[in-house]
Amino acid sequence: MQKGELMSSVLFFEKPGCLSNAKQKALLASLGHRLTVRNLLAEPWTVARLRPFFGDLPVADWFNPTAPRIKQGEVRPETLDAETALALMLDDPLLIRRPLIESEYGCGCGFEPGPLLTALGVTLAADEDLQSCSRSGPDPRCDLLTDGAAV
Repeated sequence: MQKGELMSSVLFFEKPGCLSNAKQKALLASLGHRLTVRNLLAEPWTVARLRPFFGDLPVADWFNPTAPRIKQGEVRPETLDAETALALMLDDPLLIRRPLIESEYGCGCGFEPGPLLTALGVTLAADEDLQSCSRSGPDPRCDLLTDGAAV
């Protein structure tokens, strides 16, 4: 795969204003993928539509660890079954680990090395983290961002 060669169409669900999602999109675009970007928080999710993004990952890995309800201890992903997890995510999409990616190679959540990113030609260095929040400080407050501005 040559950098810049058109690879595939990618449906990319993001949280608008998320710096990590911006870096992820830039990397995919640099590899020649055509991105269709959608707002993860505004998508009309159903269980049937959302569940395939998680594949065979453990339920706890379906969640965004920086979501306010998780950081505050209100939601404890490690204690949940799939049905309860999906119900919580439909009610509060901030809980969903992002990005959600759908392509001809399958779908997935998060931006860490694995079969989907490999199929998309993404190679991350061992010390390269494009999954974690790009904002710094003990409480980056990314959960308050929409369209790049704090509310």
